[in-house]
Amino acid sequence: MANDKEPTVIKKYANRRLYNTGASVYVTLEDLAVMVKAGNDFVVHDAKTGEDITRPVLAQIIFEQEGKEGQSMLPIAFLRQLIRFYGDSIQTLVPSYLEFSFDKFVSEQQKMREQMSAAFGVSGLPGGQMFAAMEEQSRKNFALFSQALGMFNPFVPPPAATAKTAAEAESKQGPDLEELRRQVVELQRNIETLGKKA
Repeated sequence: MANDKEPTVIKKYANRRLYNTGASVYVTLEDLAVMVKAGNDFVVHDAKTGEDITRPVLAQIIFEQEGKEGQSMLPIAFLRQLIRFYGDSIQTLVPSYLEFSFDKFVSEQQKMREQMSAAFGVSGLPGGQMFAAMEEQSRKNFALFSQALGMFNPFVPPPAATAKTAAEAESKQGPDLEELRRQVVELQRNIETLGKKA
């Protein structure tokens, strides 16, 4: 969770050293990664010019994390597609879409953790059901984002129709999630029964 206070200022010097002005210590990219994971907000300024270089520093942290054995999260196809978007007419929409999708993902992550724990924590369960649920959530996120963009585009149905479609998507999501929960509970009962027989 992000702090409500002002973000910590990190200064980057010509020798590539990073200085945390809040703690009055030099830090590494790994230290900044720990700060991000802890929810501590910061901005990075070039010590000489004062320019905000937070974005490239965060990208550098991701680059380093991706280089660690067994830690990569970004699929090659995703990275290639992302590179293709640079300079494309749709480039300006990509940040909004990614931010929107991640906001939805973060808001649902606790449910997803519980579902993944239930799906992968059970011996013999392949987890295909979980990936189908994640894929469905991604489709819904994209549909909601498209509807939000449609409100600003004169060539799509009016906002009332968009709101109706969003409401329908929302109402469909409830039963799907409930059905998934019911199935997980049923699987757990079956496993407990098998465990007692063994």
